[in-house]
Amino acid sequence: MGIGLATGLAFARQGCRVTLTHKWGSADEDELRRRFADAGAAAPRIVSADAASDEDTDALLGEIAGAGDGVDVFVSNVSMALIVRGTEDYSRRSLHSSIDYSAWPIFEYTRRIHAKFGRYPRYVIGLSSGGPDQFFANYDFVAASKAVLEVMCRYLNCRLAGEDVRFNVVRARAVLTDSLKATFGAGFEDFLARANMTRDLVRPEEVADAILALCSGLMDGVSGQVLMVDRGGTFRDDLMRMFNERESLRFE
Repeated sequence: MGIGLATGLAFARQGCRVTLTHKWGSADEDELRRRFADAGAAAPRIVSADAASDEDTDALLGEIAGAGDGVDVFVSNVSMALIVRGTEDYSRRSLHSSIDYSAWPIFEYTRRIHAKFGRYPRYVIGLSSGGPDQFFANYDFVAASKAVLEVMCRYLNCRLAGEDVRFNVVRARAVLTDSLKATFGAGFEDFLARANMTRDLVRPEEVADAILALCSGLMDGVSGQVLMVDRGGTFRDDLMRMFNERESLRFE
């Protein structure tokens, strides 16, 4: 869904063979194939695989290898974390679970891809979000796991500098997906409209195009970076801007 689907479509339109994964029951596979057909792209391989399960990862890579394919680009978009309403929701188990799903898969997949195919993907992209360096309500565990993702990608990029692999992280801000709505709750989209902030919303396709560009061969000098896709919204989203525009803000 969302960014993951948009990214798959962006690569498929360029003639790439695309494999999409989802946790069992979380995607309509017929609808996914229809979206690719409507885009004039080859049908993707769709595999139900829990990103935190080593057994599922090995089965997925075995299926790819069995078809005679390899992995040139690996995009890790999986994210799952407890929505924190208050400090009573803090628990070590929840934090560890958030890291297991939102940070660790990019490293475990990359390692197992190398073990299976004898080489690393040429491009490894992780998807991050706001939160590691600014406050997002209810985002405590998401932010913590994304901070782990960003730091470890930088370190892995250094450790594998002698290999033909480039680690980058794309951090997207305010992409209006079902995940964002679930995190911030009902009324968030209406609030953005009343605050004149819909201009800052990023479309999943814009994030997908940024990922495609990083994997195009034209940006191979960009490695070990966290790139922000936000239309410049992060820079201007502050109290000074809101104060200057207070007359136009449509708050009731």
